[in-house]
Amino acid sequence: MHGCVNVANWPLLPLWLLGMLLLTQPVWAANFQILHAETQLHEGVYLVNADMHFELSADSREALDNSVPLTVQLTFQVRRQRDWLWDQVIASVQQRYQLQYHSLAQQYVVTNLNSHQRHSFPTYAAAMEYIGRLRGFPLLDQTLLDADTRYQVRLRAELDIHSLPAPLRPLAYVSRAWRLRSHWYSWML
Repeated sequence: MHGCVNVANWPLLPLWLLGMLLLTQPVWAANFQILHAETQLHEGVYLVNADMHFELSADSREALDNSVPLTVQLTFQVRRQRDWLWDQVIASVQQRYQLQYHSLAQQYVVTNLNSHQRHSFPTYAAAMEYIGRLRGFPLLDQTLLDADTRYQVRLRAELDIHSLPAPLRPLAYVSRAWRLRSHWYSWML
């Protein structure tokens, strides 16, 4: 019976095909870029200034233009550098922005999900430029750091597919068009 096909394994075929699809695609597409970032100490608090470029895929842009809210998440890590061990993450902070198109008003609205401040923009480009220009973001209090230790800051930006409406999430998990993430950008504190 070497020429017979075992029909009992057919229900697993869709899972196998999905696995093969995931293996043939890169894990994240680098359509988000950190162009420059720096910290400055102001009144005992380290503040971050960063310039970023965000380019949505055609699928995510179509969803946005159909009033699906998209969330851009910035992740900051402060790492203690060590000579003999891996660097230790001593602080991790997130800044999240929700971008939504309101077709009736023909406006793009950006909501800072940390502070709940909202800003409206007449064009997609203006909204993306606003999200990509971070100024004076409070990262860490200076008193939490040791004076004789070296620290590195890392920043990464990504489209948060977990915050998409439930019907879109399965597609976003398997499609690289939705996996938009920058590489880590690092600098010394």
